[in-house]
This record gives sequence, structure tokens and C-alpha cells, in this order.
Amino acid sequence: MAGLPAPGPATPMAGADLSELLGALDADASLVQRHIWLIALFQWIRGDGRSAAAAAGRVDILLDVVDVRPQLAEHLRAWWQVLLDTVDEATLLSDYGFASRNAFISELMERLHRKLLPATPETVDAAELFSLVLPSPVDALWIEALSPATLERLAALLTAPAVGQPEHAPRALTQWQASLIEGITFCTSHIRAVGFSPEIRVRMSTPARASSPFHTLGADFEALRDAWWATLQDPQVNPQVDTQADPALHEAALARLNDATVQFKAKLEACRQAAASVYTHLDAHGISMDLVFRLRQLRARVLRIRALLDCLVSDTPLTHSAKLIANLARVGQEQRSLGALVSSNTSLLAAKVAERSSETGEHYITRNRAEYRAMLGHAAGGGALTAGTTALKFAIMAVGLSAFWTGFWSGVMYAASFVLIQLLHFTLATKQPAMTAPAMAAKLKDISDPLAVESFVDEVTHLVRSQFAAVLGNVVVVFPVALALSAVMQAALGRPMIDAATANYVLHSLSLLGPCLLFAAFTGVLLFSSSIVAGWVENWFVLHRLDSAIRYNPAITRALGTARANRWAHFMRQNISGLAANISLGFMLGLVPAVLAFLAVGLDVRHVTLSAGQLGAACASLGWDVVYAPALWWAVASIPLIGVLNVGVSFYLAFRVALTAHNVSGLDRTHIRHAIWQRLRRAPGSFFWPAPEPQLLPKPEDA
Repeated sequence: MAGLPAPGPATPMAGADLSELLGALDADASLVQRHIWLIALFQWIRGDGRSAAAAAGRVDILLDVVDVRPQLAEHLRAWWQVLLDTVDEATLLSDYGFASRNAFISELMERLHRKLLPATPETVDAAELFSLVLPSPVDALWIEALSPATLERLAALLTAPAVGQPEHAPRALTQWQASLIEGITFCTSHIRAVGFSPEIRVRMSTPARASSPFHTLGADFEALRDAWWATLQDPQVNPQVDTQADPALHEAALARLNDATVQFKAKLEACRQAAASVYTHLDAHGISMDLVFRLRQLRARVLRIRALLDCLVSDTPLTHSAKLIANLARVGQEQRSLGALVSSNTSLLAAKVAERSSETGEHYITRNRAEYRAMLGHAAGGGALTAGTTALKFAIMAVGLSAFWTGFWSGVMYAASFVLIQLLHFTLATKQPAMTAPAMAAKLKDISDPLAVESFVDEVTHLVRSQFAAVLGNVVVVFPVALALSAVMQAALGRPMIDAATANYVLHSLSLLGPCLLFAAFTGVLLFSSSIVAGWVENWFVLHRLDSAIRYNPAITRALGTARANRWAHFMRQNISGLAANISLGFMLGLVPAVLAFLAVGLDVRHVTLSAGQLGAACASLGWDVVYAPALWWAVASIPLIGVLNVGVSFYLAFRVALTAHNVSGLDRTHIRHAIWQRLRRAPGSFFWPAPEPQLLPKPEDA
């Protein structure tokens, strides 16, 4: 397993039986040999790693052997004390599992190093040693499976007095309890530092900032610590104290501890709520991945403090201690996982993109016949302009540039065409799904409401119907306009838009018998990618308040004038997402195939509207005889499927990201799919045509 020292002379105890391990126990051994012995001991406990119950049973066997050999128990306690003096438990308890910064690449490289490079047991870092000792997923399970009786025996064997504590600390304090106190102190300091940071403080709600729970969090913990220390001096709580028990003092000490615990937990919750108020500001003014990362770290630190606190003041501290160590073992597994890192950053990206895209996507959804007809009209305009885009694409290809420059200028032309379609308020069908999916997922925030799913299915029918109208309007218009444009070029220039050889190539490239459906699905991925770019750019624009800067910056208002600066600010705020989506999509459609061809990856793009325009140009070039060619009908058959894959793939990917952003569970997703399938069976036509609007009956007095 990666991270463990390789078997051989450096690890002579690897695979040893219990008697050999106990015979090799030596508190005076070097640091590395002590750590190797500890790793080997846990390997023996773990066994083959298949059964947590068997591993827990081996712990009992170890304790049975130690119980009948008092000298071995003394040697083990001496060895344990040396280990505690060598490593810092408090840092492990407070910081293990927390990333120091939100940097995906550096964290990815660090995890790759942990996976691929062997780690050394020659370390004084408790976190590194912990990862070497408990590297297996079964470790957390067998630690949780330890019985209360076994935990009592372990505590009796390994409990050591605290050293190096303040003078006012109780003499009965153990090293484990001191480490817990230190761990809570470190986590509390981190929470206060985050709460006092200017980036967080300025974005808190006014009530949260005014109440300022972070100011007194440290003092509340000190009060809790002192109250808990006082109970350690109580003979009824701690039998090691050689004084006479006083029932009144005992009750008073427990009452103070209970009050201090309640106060500290309440202050922790107030800090968490104050930090959570920052999310409201982020939703309105743009999401910073760094701030979201720090807020999540703060919440995780609050949870860690609660776990550490349970190990101190609960009625079952040993059980909670075992649970804490098991959880740290799981955290170590997650810290080594590349999938967990990608998932975490994906959720951050989802939160960053989905909220912005959901605002943009709302106006692409039609809900009645009037909006449906308007969508058909806008799509028809987009189809007409795309016919011109098709002609320009063939013109660029005719120049005979290299593959890269052909792709580059095709990207420039696509981007300009898509931006023109946006500015004229026309519609390009396949751009919609990636924008509308977040708008749909935003309606699932109240998924627990029984009516929410039915309302969501209504929105799905509206969306599918809108996509159908947009694709229909694009394709029905782009084909005849491409034919007409080719005829005009034939009359004016004496040649059609493309020659016969190119026309035949177009027919075969669009054939259902070829890989065009794979290319159509790949184009759906590019469409989704453009929505990610759009959401990121809009969030960046809003986060940095660039619309306000354009409107009020003195240098800009002097250059443009106040009225024009206001118009520019309004225009950019309304259109920045669409501009980013259109420009990025244009360059991806043009450049990505060229780059992939250079890398010997045979992927191309198939966009339904552009493909229909190319098919129209091919038919114009080949004349009426083309209707007798089977290649034409195979190409015609592929057009609707290209549209389905363009729309379906991009919508599916965007919807998955949006569901991640809104934390919709797998069970809820199954419920949603079932509800959509029921609607499709019950009313399939509602997904394509709007239902007639109900007629209002005249009032009796109006008759």
C-alpha cells in the first residue's frame, strides 16, 4: 500500500507474530525503530484487512497477553510515554484533515505525492505517523468496534500523566486530556482568526457583525476549561484526589461546568451562524471560491471542537475518544483521495457557477403559447443568421490555411456570429440547455415539499417544449436560407457556396452510419463547457463589482460621460454571461477539433443548426438529383438525433452540476426521474406543444 515502508531489512517486524512483536518492544530504540514497531503492531491488529470484528478481537488478545505479564506492561507504558514526548498529539487533533489553502493544483500534487511516493516513519509529525499507522479503510471500523470494556482496559494501560502544563492545571490531568484542551484551543484560535479576517467580517450581516460572537469565544472556552479543571479536583469525580468529598461543592462544580459547556456551545453556534450569513452576501454579490473554502473550514473546525469537547465532558469519554480517532482515520483516507479532492472542488465550482447561470437561464423557458410562438420567431432569426455563418465557414476552409489557423479564424467567425445572434435577441437552440439546467435545479431547494416535485416536472415540460421550439425554428429556417444563399451566390458569382466534392463530403460526414452522433455528444460537452465559462465570468464580473466601477469610476465617467457609462454598465451586467458563453463556444467549436487532430484524437464537432445549414448548402450544390442519393437521407435522419444529443448532453451535465450545488441527494434524484417518467407516459404531447390556455367564462352579469 502506498505510503507504507517496503518490507525488507528496514522493517524487520513486518509480518511478525505477536510474540515476536512484543519481544522487539524497546523504549530506548531510535525514533524510526519505535515508529516501525508501531506500524508493525497495527499491521498485526489489522490482519488481512477484511474483518473489523477480527481486528477488534486481536486488540483483546494483545491486552490479555499484557495483563499476564506485568513487566511487559511496564515496558509498554515506558515506550508509550517516550512516543508521547516525541510527537505532538494536539496538532493532530486540531489540524489533521484541514487543507492550509484553497489551491487545487498544489493540493492535487500533494495527494499524488502521498499516493505515488513512499513515506518515511522517520518523522516527528504526528499527522504523518498517524497516516502510516492507520492507512486502511478498515481501521476506522475496527476502532469503532472496540467494546467499552476493551476501551477501559486500553485506558488503564496507556493513560499517562500530563507534563509541561501550567501551574494552575490540576495534578490529575492526563496527557490525553491535555492534548484535547490544546486541540480545542488551536481550533478556537483558528475560528476567531477567520471571523476577524476583513474579507469575512465585511460580508457578514449587520446583526452578526454587531453581536460579534468571535470576540468572547476564547474567554468562554477558558471559563469552560477552568470549570472542567475544577471537577478534576473533586473526589466524587476523580478518585485520585486524596481529599474528603463535599456534596455541595460537587454539585456546584458540576453546575458551573454544565453552564460553561452550554455557553461555549452556544457561542460556537453563534460563530457558525455569523459566518453563514456571509453566504447571503455571496449569493447577491458573487461567489469567491477562497471565501467559500474558508467558511467550510470554519464549519468543519466547529464540528471538530464539538467532537473534542465530547471526549472531555461527556458521560462516556472513552467511547467518544474512540469515535474521534476513527473519524480521524476516515479523514486520512479522504485526504489521500483524488476523487474526494475533485468532488470538493466541483462542489465549490458548482456553487460558483450554478447561481449565476440560474439567473440567465430563466428567460429561455417558455410557459404559454404566446411565449412559445415568440421562441419560434427568435429561433427562426437565429437560423437565418446561422446560414450566413455556414457560408463564412466554407469560405474560410476554401482559403486553405493550416489546421490551426483554419480553426482559429473559424472560432472568430463563430464567436462573432453567436454574439450577433445575442445582440439581435435571436436564439441559438443548443446554447440554452446549459443555462436553463441551473434555473431548473434552483427550483429543487424545497424538494421536501410534496408539491415541489410536481411543480418541477411542470418546469421540465416547459423546458423540453422550449428546446423543441428553438431547435425546430433554427433547423426549419437555416436549411432553406442556406439553399437560397447558395442560389444567390450561383447567380452572382457563377458558382454555388461549395463545389460537388465538398458537398459529397458534407453528406458523408453527417451520415447516420458514421461517427456523427459521437461528435454530436462531444459537441454537447463543449456547449456545457461554455456555460461553465459563462457562469465563471459573470460571477467574476459581479464579485469585483465591475458594473458599479463602470457606472461610477471618475476616470470612466470623464471618458464616457455619466449617461453613457450608465448604459454601458447596464449592458455589461445584462449581457456579460451571454457574451462569455458565445465567445468561448465559438472558439471551442473552431479550435478544439484542430487541437485534438494535432494530438491524433479523431473528435470533431456536429452542431445541429450548423449541420442543417451545411446540408442545405450541399443540396444546393448537387441539385435535384441529390434526392435520389441514399447519403442525403442518412444525413437527414441524423439531424434530429444530433439535436437531441447536443441538447441532452449539455443539459444533463449542467443539471448534474446544479444538483451538486443544491445538495440534492441520490434518493431525491430517483424520485425526480420517476415523476418525469410518469408525466411522459401520461401526457407525452405536453413536452412538444403548449396546451391550450383555459378560457375564462363570462360573469353572469356580463352575459
